[in-house]
Amino acid sequence: MNKSRVVWGIALVAALSLLALPKMFSAKKTPTASAVAPAPLSVNAVVLKPRVLENKVYATGTLLANEEVDLRSEIAGKVSKIFFQEGASVGRNQLLLKLNDDELQAQKKRVESQLRLAELREARQRELLAQKAASQEEYDVALNELHSLKAQLDALKAQIDRTEIRAPFAGKIGLRYVSEGSYVSPATRIATLQNSTPIKLDFSIPEKYASQARVGDKVFFRVQSSPKTFEAKVYAIEPRIDLNTRTLQLRAIHPNKDGELIAGAFADVELVLQEIKDALMVPTEALVPELKSQKVFVIRNGKVAEQTVTVGLRTEKEALVTSGLKAGDTVLTTGVLQARSGMTVSLNLVEQ
Repeated sequence: MNKSRVVWGIALVAALSLLALPKMFSAKKTPTASAVAPAPLSVNAVVLKPRVLENKVYATGTLLANEEVDLRSEIAGKVSKIFFQEGASVGRNQLLLKLNDDELQAQKKRVESQLRLAELREARQRELLAQKAASQEEYDVALNELHSLKAQLDALKAQIDRTEIRAPFAGKIGLRYVSEGSYVSPATRIATLQNSTPIKLDFSIPEKYASQARVGDKVFFRVQSSPKTFEAKVYAIEPRIDLNTRTLQLRAIHPNKDGELIAGAFADVELVLQEIKDALMVPTEALVPELKSQKVFVIRNGKVAEQTVTVGLRTEKEALVTSGLKAGDTVLTTGVLQARSGMTVSLNLVEQ
């Protein structure tokens, strides 16, 4: 009986030993949680480089001729001669069209004849007055008649001049709407004259940009008839906001020396309100808003550090930093919510 108890005791000890072995081996193979180092946070970052920033406003506009006029007659009459070709270039004061002036020319000849007699009469009366053979009154009558006929002749010449249509400026004439023998009145459009060298660009910008627009601002525009981008310069600004559209109208000018641009064309416009040469831009996702400021995370001496910044202009994807950062700083663009000062991170530099 005692021998049986000893055997059972030995068996029990052996069984307990076998149960303890796996725990002992697992305890040796598995280190404690405190002994495992956390993996560094993987983040993207950009190195700030200064570049030129243009603050732009996008709009639409219309091209206008530098000078444009509808040619019309000052008086009614029949067209006796047309001196221009449609679509041709004409010079300033060039004769374009002549109305019939036969009656006026006849009146002019009659007055010129009367004027010659009046001049002789005035000269004769002047001599007689000097010899005291005529009174002052007789001489004054002759002199007054002479002046009256001169005034009549000047009026007739002015009326004859109105029968001639001349180009008020150099430019290109368009299609004509009358023919020789046509009867025209002041309401009849004869043709259109345009000077498109240089050419003007009219466009409007929202009211909120009114205080930033300046004479001399650069404008870039495109038209459907050309793949080029053209440059113009603002030379005039409307002094008031349009009450209906709440926009400010601006006018720019382009040399158009080769005549490629045509008045009336629609234009897509970019107005450069401000140009900053050494701008430091950070992606908007790098900014962390605070109560009264904004901050970013930067890498300094291999560690994460917080930096308060002041932000100015914003684009769709970036913001201009006006203080707090300098060229060459490395700014985190991802992991900003997990980053903490003093952390070590795994950097992946991204091109800005």
